[in-house]
Amino acid sequence: MAAGVRKNTPAILNCDGLALGYPAHELAHGLQFHVQPGDVLAVVGHNGSGKTTFVKTVLGMRPPLAGTLSWPRGRPREIGYLAQLSEFDRRFPIKTRDLAAMGAWRGFGFRGRVDEATRARITMALEATGVAEVADQPIYTLSGGQLQRALFSRVIVQDAPLILLDEPFAAVDQRTEAQLLDVIDQWSAEGRGVILVVHDLSAVLDRCSHALLLGGGRGVYGAVDEVLTVQNLVAQGYMSESQAAWAPRIYRGTELEAGHG
Repeated sequence: MAAGVRKNTPAILNCDGLALGYPAHELAHGLQFHVQPGDVLAVVGHNGSGKTTFVKTVLGMRPPLAGTLSWPRGRPREIGYLAQLSEFDRRFPIKTRDLAAMGAWRGFGFRGRVDEATRARITMALEATGVAEVADQPIYTLSGGQLQRALFSRVIVQDAPLILLDEPFAAVDQRTEAQLLDVIDQWSAEGRGVILVVHDLSAVLDRCSHALLLGGGRGVYGAVDEVLTVQNLVAQGYMSESQAAWAPRIYRGTELEAGHG
């Protein structure tokens, strides 16, 4: 499991009474959660529960309808962000190494040159994600798993204190998923906060310290085992009672019975 809350350390992000959505269509209200250094927060919900709006709100692309997002350590200069793979245009004419280097664009300087330290960080990121061998290939030649690992490399190079990953395992195989989960574990060990937006309940949740379950116009936040109970999943519209009755297991081998956690 991820590192979780670190005592006596200011949070990276606090959310108090947050309401998400649009003026004529509120998706969720009263959200209360925080991200401490080392936390890996899973944001779970059915389609239409507000996960995409949540991402946009944290990134500052949409204002909250109510409540506050506060940054006790000061708002980061940037947030490490990985969008859904379906949103990325792989026809963009760059090589894998150049894609990773885009994570350091703020440090390129006036002439746009990459210094030795940055070049070493790019190489390390490519090696950590297993795409060093295709570093000089155009990204249009990469498989879906290779492209996702290259995008993880870009986030590593960003060196941000808060990292937001939107459905990062939707188009990768189990081997790639395991490799990328190791990267997330490393981020947690380094004291970074990670927000992991997922739709499917899977083994990745075993690497998370906390969960925020969206649905039914509200959110439930807390430890993963306490939030992702069958009662909450049904109440929040993630699954129906009939689905809960036959679903054998959801998280870490916990037996699910209709009406029982």
